[in-house]
Amino acid sequence: MNKGTVKFFNEAKGFGFIKDADSPKEYFVHSNGLKDRITENDEVTFDLEEGKKGLNAVNVKLA
Repeated sequence: MNKGTVKFFNEAKGFGFIKDADSPKEYFVHSNGLKDRITENDEVTFDLEEGKKGLNAVNVKLA
């Protein structure tokens, strides 16, 4: 389980990005991968899954 902060999330379009807490990496998140409702600057935990364009955050929950 990874930890991070929601850097950007557009609820209307259903996607955003999460900044990893332990590295400079950012991961794409789609609304299909959410367990909780998130907004910008929320602290979250997440798993990573290989997507079409790299790793995606899935099982995203508020920390």
